[in-house]
Amino acid sequence: MIELSRGEELVLATEEGAPVTHLRMGLGWDKSRTAGAAGSGLPDIDLDASAVQFTGDQLFDLAFYNNLRTRDGSVVHLGDNLTGRGDGDDEVVTVDLGRVHPPVDRIVLLVSSYQGHSLEWIGHAYCRLVDDDSDVELARISLTGGVPETGLVMAVLARDPEGWRVRAVGAGIAVTVPSQATAKLRPFL
Repeated sequence: MIELSRGEELVLATEEGAPVTHLRMGLGWDKSRTAGAAGSGLPDIDLDASAVQFTGDQLFDLAFYNNLRTRDGSVVHLGDNLTGRGDGDDEVVTVDLGRVHPPVDRIVLLVSSYQGHSLEWIGHAYCRLVDDDSDVELARISLTGGVPETGLVMAVLARDPEGWRVRAVGAGIAVTVPSQATAKLRPFL
């Protein structure tokens, strides 16, 4: 496992150089002890994992809790977790890089707080990329210390003539639902 820091890139290939084509993005989190606690009147923390496809700087498609599959079938959201309760990945998005529509050259992996909680309230939040064929964790991006925004661009999958790579971003943006994010994601492409 390799833990990426902001700005670091990783070629999506096995140690033998074969391309990794089936990815799983796992998002996990725990709420802060004082946020959304029983009797507090505050909602549970509801983070959402999303994948937003771009062709150049134009939106192509997205997969998230309200649109579980991209039109090309390459990206699938496996269901919404409204609380972060439970161990392991709370939300999962799968990406089949071999099925991505040819003009799509970027896929942004995004986390957003549906209820509008600042990410500084989120405990133990992480995003991880797993080679879905071998179940090997390729990269993990930790959210440490939190950011005052309600969204986080975790990583960008980028296609070039040599194949796919992932670039860790880890930058906060003001967004609660992924459909609001298109213009805010362009600077990260």
